[in-house]
Amino acid sequence: MSRPHIRPACLLAAAALVAGAAGADGTAGTAGAATTGAATNRAGATGAATTTAAAGPAAASPSAVTYTLVTEPSAGYGAIYDLIGSATTSIDLTMYELTDTTAEHDLAAAAARGVTVRVILDQNLEKSNNTAAYTYLNANGVPTHWASTSYAATHQKTLTVDDATTAIMSGNLTSQYYSTSRDFAVIENNSLDVKAIEKVFEADYAGTAITPTDGDHLVWSPTDAQSKILAIINGATTSLSVENEEMGYATVVTALENAAKRGVNVEVTMTNDDNEYADEFDALTAAGVHVRTYAYTASLYIHAKAIVADYGTSAATVDVGSQNFSSASLNKNRELGFITTSAPIISGINTALASDYAGGTAWS
Repeated sequence: MSRPHIRPACLLAAAALVAGAAGADGTAGTAGAATTGAATNRAGATGAATTTAAAGPAAASPSAVTYTLVTEPSAGYGAIYDLIGSATTSIDLTMYELTDTTAEHDLAAAAARGVTVRVILDQNLEKSNNTAAYTYLNANGVPTHWASTSYAATHQKTLTVDDATTAIMSGNLTSQYYSTSRDFAVIENNSLDVKAIEKVFEADYAGTAITPTDGDHLVWSPTDAQSKILAIINGATTSLSVENEEMGYATVVTALENAAKRGVNVEVTMTNDDNEYADEFDALTAAGVHVRTYAYTASLYIHAKAIVADYGTSAATVDVGSQNFSSASLNKNRELGFITTSAPIISGINTALASDYAGGTAWS
């Protein structure tokens, strides 16, 4: 879903990046030494206190598998710009909406220095907003394709560099919303994940059909998103913390209701846009779900799509990515999410969700 106008800006807090070195199974090691430094968002925000945690007593080796959480709006998009700037051989970007001219210029600069840069942009819902970027990139050495119309929309937000590192995001590259949107990105280098993402990119870029594979952590729409997200909700035993931009899919609403009825503490935090989901909020509340909302005009807009299940237990799991709770998003769009049991990623997302829940207004 695309927001129709720019919401009020708010002051940015300190940048927050959490990284964990882990094995291929996504289980993070014990956080060890940390370093701090300054991070700059060239879209206009300057943040301090970038924190990097390495597994074990020493820093991770260059070949170690790492998972880094970027929490917006506090972090800014410096990590994404830096990823583009780090590319030496290739950049592949699939993006629902691209209006960030800094990112566009960085992509063109990468192409100018010899990096092979390719971009896929949605045309089904966001063609008018994406046309300026489409025109600029194609004119500046970046072959940019409109996404396939075989999907209801290409809502995926993924940046992959050098066939080695990928950023799986809940947020679009729309700088007018950076200062107010709650969003997350996971930057990781798990080879199975990266290979699966690149295989899908190749097919989508060429406009050919593909059944994606999941690597170690991936959740694809329209392939298996509904089953995997429902498995997290239905499998929760103690708690569910949820943020999403949409709540119009009865199948997900029912699963959340059933979780509350079986004794799971379910907390849902969303932006309330003209009571669009009032009926769903009423039904969730009646079932025992704790729903809190923010006004559409508030300084924080809940754009994230995240679920933290059973936080604080050995079964803790998080899902984060582009998938909204709609039938189209789960079953008709091209979307990508990320599921992990990595403790640093879970902790970072849970901290943000708990803060947002505390600041919301109880639905009644």
